[in-house]
Amino acid sequence: MSREGAEHELRARADERDRISGDLLDLESHTTYQLLKGGSLRGATARRWAAAQESLATVWRLNDAYRAVLRDAEQVRAARGRLGAEQLAALTELLAGPSVVLPAAAKPVEQRSLLPQADERLTLDQAVTRMDTAFQEVTAALNDIDAVWNALLPRLDAADADLRRVRELERELGEGAGLDTADTELRGLRATVLEDPLGAPVEPDLDRLARVLTGARAELDLAIAVRGEYARRREDLVAALDRVRAAESEARLAYGAVVVKIALPPQARPRSRIEELTGELDALDALPDPGTSEAAATPWVRRAQRLTALEEAVRTAAEQAQTTARAMYGLVGRRDELRGRLGACQVMAVRKGLAEDPAACELYERARLLLWSAPCDLTSAAAAVENYQRAIHGGK
Repeated sequence: MSREGAEHELRARADERDRISGDLLDLESHTTYQLLKGGSLRGATARRWAAAQESLATVWRLNDAYRAVLRDAEQVRAARGRLGAEQLAALTELLAGPSVVLPAAAKPVEQRSLLPQADERLTLDQAVTRMDTAFQEVTAALNDIDAVWNALLPRLDAADADLRRVRELERELGEGAGLDTADTELRGLRATVLEDPLGAPVEPDLDRLARVLTGARAELDLAIAVRGEYARRREDLVAALDRVRAAESEARLAYGAVVVKIALPPQARPRSRIEELTGELDALDALPDPGTSEAAATPWVRRAQRLTALEEAVRTAAEQAQTTARAMYGLVGRRDELRGRLGACQVMAVRKGLAEDPAACELYERARLLLWSAPCDLTSAAAAVENYQRAIHGGK
């Protein structure tokens, strides 16, 4: 190694030493490292972290030996202002030769021999390569554990918040949501994630518990809202039932007016739901108040569910009755439309000189009889008009 080469190599190795030391200090100050160092681990995570700790210990041993070689090299260089041949040879041996001594690791007594154990000697490059390999094993373990924590701990915090809110709502309502084991289960999941993040996945259990908590919170929120609005919503429900009666009455009137004009199947007769819906409201009114001591008292959660379901059923019944009435009157409109088409086709037949054509006349007469009969068979009438129209257009 030349004098210039030795000087350059010594400076480069000093920079490398400082960088490695900085990386090791950054690693040990990493938040996840500190948590793992002071935490209680078990299972797969404990085994993985124990292996990582062994790798880190190897890095530190190699780093200490590496730094010792550089200290020796710096002392050799500082001994004289200009390197002599002897100093250059010593520097070359330290910087390029197998100068890093890694003492033989102590073994358990059952693995020992009475013969001396040889120390391992490495070049600086070999020492850095081995340090990097061990360092990567440690950071890989940190990254894997950190990934699980980053994914699951926020979800556990959200589940905790939902559970606290559920407990607050239960106290406000004076009713339980049937989540007696949720606190214990959530603590167990958190302990598993913290102590063994690399073990069996907890996502399925966490997903299920999160759904349960979200559903319970929604039910309790609904129950509290219903409790405060029950009187008003009941009045609105009575008014909505009146609208259902009116809509069903209109549907029956429409059916009565249309059935004499249009042939309808038996299933077209409107069916009333008002008696069923009124009976459900009566049953809701008959429920004992949750605040009473009656054994049959219905919780507000169940009362809220029944009220909300009844409100939706009433809205649906009103919409169905209104749709039925419109559909009935629409059938008469369809008949009138077909009559108009038949008249227009007859005018076209006159223009084409087919007014006296026997075949066309027969088709026209069939369509006319169907459309002006009562009740009118709309399906047959529509087909008859279509046949007549094709005839006067040359079968097109």
